[in-house]
Amino acid sequence: MLVAVFSDIHANLPAFEAVLRDSDEAGVDERWCLGDVVGYGADPDLCVELARERCEACLVGNHDLAVLGELDTRTFSAAAAAAVEWTVEHTERRNRDFLAGLSPSDASLAAALYHASPRDPVWEYVLWPEQAADCIAAQDKRVSFVGHSHVALFFSAADDDGEAHGWQAGAGTRLEIADGRWLINPGSVGQPRDGDPRAAWLELDTERWEATYHRVGYDIERAARSIEAAELPDHLARRLFLGR
Repeated sequence: MLVAVFSDIHANLPAFEAVLRDSDEAGVDERWCLGDVVGYGADPDLCVELARERCEACLVGNHDLAVLGELDTRTFSAAAAAAVEWTVEHTERRNRDFLAGLSPSDASLAAALYHASPRDPVWEYVLWPEQAADCIAAQDKRVSFVGHSHVALFFSAADDDGEAHGWQAGAGTRLEIADGRWLINPGSVGQPRDGDPRAAWLELDTERWEATYHRVGYDIERAARSIEAAELPDHLARRLFLGR
C-alpha cells in the first residue's frame, strides 16, 4: 500500500491542495495526517473539511487542541495565540467537533503515528539523536511518524542498539526502512521551518518499507494574502516565503 504522510497544515489551503494533488498523481491509497490542521493560517474550515474528506487517519495537534480550549494559549507565542483566538471565531462548530473527536496518537496502523513524539504526543519536539533514541524506545511500532517541529528529518536505530542517528531530509530523499527502528518526520505542509518554503509530504510504501520525501510548490502569495486579509499577524504571512 502507498500512503501519503503529512503534518502541520496550519490552515494553509493552497499548500494543502497542492499536497493532495501531488499525492493523487503519485497514486497513493491512503492519506495519514499527523495533526495541526488549523492555526496560523486563514482557511481553517476548508482545511478541516478537506482533512475529514480525504484522510483515512488524522490526529489532533497542539494548535487544534488550543482552538478547542483544551490547551492554555499562554504557552504559545503571541502570534500563535492570536491565531488561535481568530480561528475559534472563524471555525464552524461541525469542524471543531471533528477535531474534538481525534487523538494525538494512533498505534492501529502499519506504523505508529504521533503528533509530537511517542513520549509526549502533544508537546515534545524531536530534534536531536539522543532525544530520538529515547522516543524510539518508547514508540508502539518499529516505525513511527511524528510532526510538530515543521522540519523534515529522520532518526534510525538498530534493533539491538539504543543509539540513534538522525539527518535532515531534502526533497527526493529515499529511505530503506525494512530493518531497524525508525522515527520519521515528513515536514510541514503549511508552514515549513527547514529553509525550504515548498509544502512537504512523505510517500510510504508499506510493502517494500520505503519512504520518499516530497516537496511541492504552491501559491504562497495566495496564502499570504489570505492571512493579511484576515488581519492575522503580518509575520505569519512573511515567513511562508522563507520556510522559517
